[in-house]
Amino acid sequence: MATLGRTLRHLSTGRALLHRRFPPHTLKAIEHAVRECESRHAGEIRFVVEAALRGPATLRVHTPRARAVEVFSHLRVWDTEHNNGVLIYVLLADHAVEIVADRGVAGGHVPQHEWDAACRLIEKHFGAGDFEQGAVAGVRAVAEVLARHPPGARGPGNELPDAPVLLS
Repeated sequence: MATLGRTLRHLSTGRALLHRRFPPHTLKAIEHAVRECESRHAGEIRFVVEAALRGPATLRVHTPRARAVEVFSHLRVWDTEHNNGVLIYVLLADHAVEIVADRGVAGGHVPQHEWDAACRLIEKHFGAGDFEQGAVAGVRAVAEVLARHPPGARGPGNELPDAPVLLS
């Protein structure tokens, strides 16, 4: 069972906060960073922010990692020709950032500490209230990981949308 504090946090984190933290100019900056970074490597990056878990998910222990894997699947980030999709997932209510990479990214052998470092960078900026800079820095950090661990052959072009996704 989820803790009372976590449940209350999720119930009180909504669409308004999501849009205050990620207004249109911030979404455009993230989209631009994704497009620019994807031009330098074969990976496909998706950036998703979810305000809070709703419904039954708030009643059970649903970790941010488990939810990130669900979103990875739901948004079909795995559905690229070379299995080179990477999801950056933010769960605002839990102040959590997760990265999920498909098996085509360096054959699934990117050291976890590299993904973790990108997550901590985003969290550091977010903790200081700088959501735009944190998101853009996170996209760039993921691009650096992809440059060090090439995700294989370049696919047929931009297979996944570059625009960030907001889930409330």
